[in-house]
Amino acid sequence: MTLSLVIFGCQSSPSQPQSTEVQPGDTITILGTLTGVGEDKLRQAMAPFTEATGVQVIYEGTDAFTTLVPVRVDSGNPPDIALFPQPGLMLDFAEAGQMVPLTDFIDRATLADAYDEYLLNLVSQDEAVYGLWMRADVKSLVWYSPTAFAAKGYTVPETWAEMTALSDRIIADGGTPWCLGIESGQATGWVGTDWVEDILLRQAGPAVYDQWVSHEIPFSDPQVQAAFEEFGAIARNPQAVLGGTTGVISTPFGEAPRPLFDNPPGCYLHRQASFIVEFLPDRVDPDSDISVFALPPIDPAQGQPVIIGGILFGVFNDTPAVRALMAYLATPEPHAIWAGLGSYLSPHRQVSLDAYPNDLTRQQAEILRNADVLRFDGSDLMPGAVGTGAFWSGMVDYVDGQDLTRVLADIDAAWPPDNR
Repeated sequence: MTLSLVIFGCQSSPSQPQSTEVQPGDTITILGTLTGVGEDKLRQAMAPFTEATGVQVIYEGTDAFTTLVPVRVDSGNPPDIALFPQPGLMLDFAEAGQMVPLTDFIDRATLADAYDEYLLNLVSQDEAVYGLWMRADVKSLVWYSPTAFAAKGYTVPETWAEMTALSDRIIADGGTPWCLGIESGQATGWVGTDWVEDILLRQAGPAVYDQWVSHEIPFSDPQVQAAFEEFGAIARNPQAVLGGTTGVISTPFGEAPRPLFDNPPGCYLHRQASFIVEFLPDRVDPDSDISVFALPPIDPAQGQPVIIGGILFGVFNDTPAVRALMAYLATPEPHAIWAGLGSYLSPHRQVSLDAYPNDLTRQQAEILRNADVLRFDGSDLMPGAVGTGAFWSGMVDYVDGQDLTRVLADIDAAWPPDNR
């Protein structure tokens, strides 16, 4: 890798560094949510930067990120860079003037070549870009066993109507179409929110989705209600889901796909994000035992939508070394390194599909790359009282049989008054 040790053409910013020269021995601190294997892969992706510059990158992973970062910032001891689990908290810091705009030292055109315009807008304020996307989790995926499909003569559906017909056929054949589990400890219910988001985007389109995320239209809007009802046609149908509604509520999300691989299969379909591969049994061979297709469109006019989650870097301290590292992270190289290590999808458009280690991961990367409409996980963009509170619990209440009108009214009531 060739990396210039001098960053030129920097615009003014409140914390512009005194020197633009990167010195070997400089250090950069990063605080993020990745731990364990994810942390190891991140370190490998950043290793060429240290080799080229001599700059030491000190990464600290924590499961208390959203609590720790504000404390560090308020005490005047922020990390140089933070790896955020979603853009909302980062933009709160940016609005308070505590983040450094990346466009102070990286041309927006360079970022636009690397990332979808929607993703850039999602991490921008007043035309300044504050976040650099590092990993994408594709949510709009359906997992299945090719062996089980072949044994029954099932084919991958290309529309929602075809998927519904496939579900009906599986039931008629004596099987159960869906594995679905929404249990996740204190976060129980988030799996259901992903379903509703995917359905609303497919039924009503991105404009309505964006209005809903910002509460310009409420949960009680008929379009949102219709998305819940479409989800309920699956989740509240005891013939459609393994274990009925009790199974849906009590099954941990990480265990939910395992019956796909039973003999005979306990289910044939499982909608979950790309990270679910990390929860599959060791006996599952990703090259032959499992495959994936994009959750099909409902309204053809909306094309093929894809919902994602993701992690992103944001800068608190403006130093020459930090600028150099962010410039490196904006290139395809660290993304391609991480892609080659597996269980990772890059939002960077210049990463070759050949960088991925197997067909299963390449399939997911192609689904992301070929999306007609891209949107971020809606609950992650909502105020915490809703997105990680009432929306989660409302999904449990709805699956458990509570009246939908009441469930939606309760979620709307949880929306903070200053955000209504």
